[in-house]
Amino acid sequence: MFLYNLTLQRATGISFAIHGNFSGTKQQEIVVSRGKILELLRPDPNTGKVHTLLTVEVFGVIRSLMAFRLTGGTKDYIVVGSDSGRIVILEYQPSKNMFEKIHQETFGKSGCRRIVPGQFLAVDPKGRAVMISAIEKQKLVYILNRDAAARLTISSPLEAHKANTLVYHVVGVDVGFENPMFACLEMDYEEADNDPTGEAAANTQQTLTFYELDLGLNHVVRKYSEPLEEHGNFLITGEIHSIKTAKELESMEFYSMSEERELKDDNLDSVLVCWSIVVFFKVENPGDRVVPGGSDGPSGVLICSENYITYKNFGDQPDIRCPIPRRRNDLDDPERGMIFVCSATHKTKSMFFFLAQTEQGDIFKITLETDEDMVTEIRLKYFDTVPVAAAMCVLKTGFLFVASEFGNQTLTEIADLANEDTPQLYVACGRGPRSSLRVLRHGLEVSEMAVSELPGNPNAVWTVRRHIEDEFDAYIIVSFVNATLVLSIGETVEEVTDSGFLGTTPTLSCSLLGDDALVQVYPDGIRHIRADKRVNEWKTPGKKTIVKCAVNQRQVVIALTGGELVYFEMDPSGQLNEYTERKEMSADVVCMSLANVPPGEQRSRFLAVGLVDNTVRIISLDPSDCLQPLSMQALPAQPESLCIVEMGGTEKQDELGERGSIGFLYLNIGLQNGVLLRTVLDPVTGDLSDTRTRYLGSRPVKLFRVRMQGQEAVLAMSSRSWLSYSYQSRFHLTPLSYETLEFASGFASEQCPEGIVAISTNTLRILALEKLGAVFNQVAFPLQYTPRKFVIHPESNNLIIIETDHNAYTEATKAQRKQQMAEEMVEAAGEDERELAAEMAAAFLNENLPESIFGAPKAGNGQWASVIRVMNPIQGNTLDLVQLEQNEAAFSVAVCRFSNTGDDWYVLVGVAKDLILNPRSVAGGFVYTYKLVNNGEKLEFLHKTPVEEVPAAIAPFQGRVLIGVGKLLRVYDLGKKKLLRKCENKHIANYISGIQTIGHRVIVSDVQESFIWVRYKRNENQLIIFADDTYPRWVTTASLLDYDTVAGADKFGNICVVRLPPNTNDEVDEDPTGNKALWDRGLLNGASQKAEVIMNYHVGETVLSLQKTTLIPGGSESLVYTTLSGGIGILVPFTSHEDHDFFQHVEMHLRSEHPPLCGRDHLSFRSYYFPVKNVIDGDLCEQFNSMEPNKQKNVSEELDRTPPEVSKKLEDIRTRYAF
Repeated sequence: MFLYNLTLQRATGISFAIHGNFSGTKQQEIVVSRGKILELLRPDPNTGKVHTLLTVEVFGVIRSLMAFRLTGGTKDYIVVGSDSGRIVILEYQPSKNMFEKIHQETFGKSGCRRIVPGQFLAVDPKGRAVMISAIEKQKLVYILNRDAAARLTISSPLEAHKANTLVYHVVGVDVGFENPMFACLEMDYEEADNDPTGEAAANTQQTLTFYELDLGLNHVVRKYSEPLEEHGNFLITGEIHSIKTAKELESMEFYSMSEERELKDDNLDSVLVCWSIVVFFKVENPGDRVVPGGSDGPSGVLICSENYITYKNFGDQPDIRCPIPRRRNDLDDPERGMIFVCSATHKTKSMFFFLAQTEQGDIFKITLETDEDMVTEIRLKYFDTVPVAAAMCVLKTGFLFVASEFGNQTLTEIADLANEDTPQLYVACGRGPRSSLRVLRHGLEVSEMAVSELPGNPNAVWTVRRHIEDEFDAYIIVSFVNATLVLSIGETVEEVTDSGFLGTTPTLSCSLLGDDALVQVYPDGIRHIRADKRVNEWKTPGKKTIVKCAVNQRQVVIALTGGELVYFEMDPSGQLNEYTERKEMSADVVCMSLANVPPGEQRSRFLAVGLVDNTVRIISLDPSDCLQPLSMQALPAQPESLCIVEMGGTEKQDELGERGSIGFLYLNIGLQNGVLLRTVLDPVTGDLSDTRTRYLGSRPVKLFRVRMQGQEAVLAMSSRSWLSYSYQSRFHLTPLSYETLEFASGFASEQCPEGIVAISTNTLRILALEKLGAVFNQVAFPLQYTPRKFVIHPESNNLIIIETDHNAYTEATKAQRKQQMAEEMVEAAGEDERELAAEMAAAFLNENLPESIFGAPKAGNGQWASVIRVMNPIQGNTLDLVQLEQNEAAFSVAVCRFSNTGDDWYVLVGVAKDLILNPRSVAGGFVYTYKLVNNGEKLEFLHKTPVEEVPAAIAPFQGRVLIGVGKLLRVYDLGKKKLLRKCENKHIANYISGIQTIGHRVIVSDVQESFIWVRYKRNENQLIIFADDTYPRWVTTASLLDYDTVAGADKFGNICVVRLPPNTNDEVDEDPTGNKALWDRGLLNGASQKAEVIMNYHVGETVLSLQKTTLIPGGSESLVYTTLSGGIGILVPFTSHEDHDFFQHVEMHLRSEHPPLCGRDHLSFRSYYFPVKNVIDGDLCEQFNSMEPNKQKNVSEELDRTPPEVSKKLEDIRTRYAF
């Protein structure tokens, strides 16, 4: 079995965010890292939306990210620290829309290691040096400069190593143009290591250490070191750029702006708790202006530790200390300290401040008061509350970009519950009170801007501008069976009668002609309306009428009954002139299309005509061979519509500095049988080649040209509407998640610069598509706690979800705590303040802060809260909600029938009592049994069964139920008062994390020891282990592929497929003779039969669910996985050896020709834990399309193909299984 890996939705969790002018223009951009992906975003200051310019997979783990700019430069570079053992400097090239690797310096081994640098990066604020540091011991400093050709140069590394030292963070200090200085939070553990009593470890102090890079002597010295009283381990600096505009602080507006997709992060709950932050910066006197190189006030250090924030500086500056504000009447554990977790700096010529966020999500604005050169006080002012962030950036435009750190768990089920023809993905994601159940459908999200009823059923709609220079459309023209309605677009859309259009006839087409004239084509003729409202008419000869037409800015072509073509072209005076000859076609014309006139040319050279005889002809409009046929393509069915567009172009600037895009011409052909063909049209000869086909729906396909992100795109309408567009150098054909439309046209207005106006039955709709590039559109329904698992009730299709949060209160405990605190407030007050205190207590009880914004109170370790929810997935309404008691944590759920109770459905929930995670202890567990009543809408409590460990897995099995209790595998049956234990197996190694069943076989996933195959013998009532795996795997999820094969994923981000060999015998006995001694029976040698590994693959993100399914109707089966950071991908099997061979070679060539951006070796990344086996990485293969054309040519020649053939193969395998 050979598989091909494809990503459907990239990870959404952000781990780092930096901002700067990466494209060298005035616009500020943001670069974010999402684990193994680098993404460049550009916020639009006018609309507040964030556009993605570029997304690149780097096939490595991004550990740190920094922006820097050389002194006096205008462009920011990106420094990346990754697991490749190399420092990489990237530059964004806007003309090619790609990151270019400028420098790659190797300094150590690959992998995330303790003493290999890459974990911390710090940049000198003047852009002269960069320090890259490891967690332990090693630090390297690189000097950055420019050569005579103004190219960036990098020196060889200077070492600043110190053994037995742990580093918590590193940062560059602003010292003007003195020698660059870096500050570190360090801890020396040498004494603690050598002292067996443990006293030294208890007394270890953290130090703040300054390293100076002496540019004259070219080496790094430890300048100064000072022990700190408080303990800290996280440190953030102000990135200081010389910012040109001086905005006064009071007049600065902030908009809290999340990215369009929800920003989530994959920081697990197990990340080290960040105890403190150190913010380094330069304080400026408000009166001073910054003079480059001059002294602009005291440079110093602001250290945020637990509960306090402290300002330090050399010399006689005293330490200034300020407590971190806490919320009044907080329900949190009162013993808990408060820390800052994240900060952002803003500096202009006239002011300096930064924002710091506490772990509750409150952001404070910190400013420093200075007197002469001394800092006198620190001021903290509450600013806003947003979800806890992994990174914040303050942009010059006044935007605050917040990348929230969200454990975006995704647990999926793929099913067609809504009875649509395509499956939906039901995904549980998020963390705590911000979690949600999302329904993902393949398609683009459509925002409805306006819907208005029309007096009848129209058959077509167009929009036109008044003048070629106009930014927005002026008229919407709606054609009915016997009339034409003209609507003018302004503040409102209203009917006008003085537009010059003929209203008493249906319209075939209309367009802007020349600079400021309009043309209307109707069955009896052509109406040319000049800007001064003069009208020229051309009438059809005799009894003939116009059947089809094609128009653009300078040309009109019409087809008369009988297949006669008449061609008009506009002359320089703005008059429409008919070409002398007419062209008789061999059959009736059913559709035609003209391309837009290319910039700087007089006409479009090609006319495409579709005929009744199932052919498409390309006809020349060049004066030298006007109306001569150039090429022809036979079609499998009759064409319904044609559309020539220029797509996939990269922006180029010509000699005059005019921006235009040079792309390829594509002829899109919509057939009557619901198929869309896309063919490349040769711009010189007019030949048609490289046809791609795609089935869109059951109705004939109509095509319309629209604009998306400044480029041409095609809207194709069948029983669903689809958009074909080019995005980040790849073609996308995505359905719209919207009802069926009949006719459409592009639409541009102030509110909606790139919209679509469409008709559906008797309504006119204005639509906008904003999230281009997204494969799924999502509907989210909020949940109360973090969702852990969910199951589908097969009869009603309702979902039963268990939600559990650690460190949380249940609603009942919360109310009780509030009551208690209110009573304490009244008791604590004196006699004369009683009334006031009573009022405050009442206000406190009535105040209800939404937890999804302000966060849930932290209850402390070992406190759990859980609910069981029954939800209708189509409406998203909760049908039933069962609150469990405080400290009962639900971990598993199953819906099943028992053989002794007929047709009733039961829900079993496994619950742990008083579980403490570290050091682990548990007071026992329960299995709650509920009966589903009211057609699966209500849970009726039957009984609870006590068990001795955590029941972490439940699965129905042959009319009974299998439950994994800790490491015991048991079969239970339903009794009157509790579940009755029937059978158990004690030989599983550690802890059962999942159970799959098929026939008599049970496949158990152990938390550390991979899979164990168990056979249930009914006659002896025994569960017998007959096979296991040879590798240890920390299994998170598993899915059965067939009777012998199981796919699994582990918490380190690997996916494997394991199969039992064909000669496996599951009729083994548990040693009937008894002659094996007791000690031989142990776990050491495991089972007698071993499974074989079919495939191994490292995804690079923890996989939380796997499912075998078909994603498109009539498609083949694939294995879908979802990850902790919000990614969705599939593994698809190859059906032929030729395909596998071809893709293997593509992958091999790309590994050498197009190595990953951050310097990690692709093969070793995909083999991080186990050597990659039998999987080809489609994400790497698809980078073929973004390679430079000459490299594409070299690779495809090696494969005996042409570049279009290679990209066609890449597109085909994607559309065969997915989207």
